Amino acid sequence: QVQLEESGGGLVQAGGSLRLSCAASGSFLSINDMGWFRQAPGKQRELVASIASDGTINYVDPVKGRFTISRDNAKNTVSLQMNSLNPEDTAVYYCHGRLRTSRWAGARDYWGQGTQVTVSS
Repeated sequence: QVQLEESGGGLVQAGGSLRLSCAASGSFLSINDMGWFRQAPGKQRELVASIASDGTINYVDPVKGRFTISRDNAKNTVSLQMNSLNPEDTAVYYCHGRLRTSRWAGARDYWGQGTQVTVSS
């Protein structure tokens, strides 16, 4: 049973910072991509940032220069440092991991339970 456990959400004023962390636990063989998605009320879930096992990073345009994703492969964790937050960043943030749990099957997607980030103006 694979679990992705998030921490670090909360309420912050515009211009402030938050750091999200996510740890993968359970039985798995490898982790491919890890990243963060977010879903604001009435909107679809969208990718915020991702980092591959080789360190390749991808950001969605609105967060470039403000958010930094990092990964610790030894600890199976991924973090998102969010600076210069604005009200448009308010959403539930979900940790995502693409993990391989079996030698006989390919990697599949796993999700955390979500953590609320609220930015007040």
